[in-house]
Amino acid sequence: MRIAAVALLAALLLGCQPADPAAGTGDADVAPAAGAGQADPSATPATSPGVADSGAPEPAGKDFRPTLVVGALDGTQYDLAAHRGKWVLVNFWATWCNPCLKEMPELSALAAMREDIEVVGLAFEDIEPAEMKAFLLEHPMTYPIAILDTANPPADFDEPRGLPMTWLIAPDGRVERKMMGPVTAAEIEEMIAAARGTSAGAAPDRAEAG
Repeated sequence: MRIAAVALLAALLLGCQPADPAAGTGDADVAPAAGAGQADPSATPATSPGVADSGAPEPAGKDFRPTLVVGALDGTQYDLAAHRGKWVLVNFWATWCNPCLKEMPELSALAAMREDIEVVGLAFEDIEPAEMKAFLLEHPMTYPIAILDTANPPADFDEPRGLPMTWLIAPDGRVERKMMGPVTAAEIEEMIAAARGTSAGAAPDRAEAG
């Protein structure tokens, strides 16, 4: 009986241990940042055991060029492929997400200040265009906003496990980084500078701008 009890206790303790990080879950290329919103804006996104909740962005690890064609609220069509030559932030967000609203002024300022950086906001929520336009009158953005069909999100982008979620697309169309949680303009500039081996805030390389 004692041996059986010891064996049972050992099994219970083993079951409380986190999963093997080396096993991977397919989401190890996502770097969560503190304060990311979900349906409960005060909640943080779920993370796999293999992802440290440090807030430090990690490389996306995907050498492919995603496509994205969406209709923006201003009546224009946004085609990601038409913006090659610039860094593009594809930002998934929602009006109810407080961390999203906190970072959006930073993204707006970055898009306004840097000619080599663009932003497109993808509202991942069920909301009517008129309601979204009214919201944007109170929270104006300098970049295009599109409302996604949550039942049919863009095929080349992972459905966000939490909001905000931002993809940094390189000038050649590759995915440079994927970030879970709010980011600042300074962090984005540092990522871009590191990617091209220059100091943050430096002028864009001519090869990238062309």
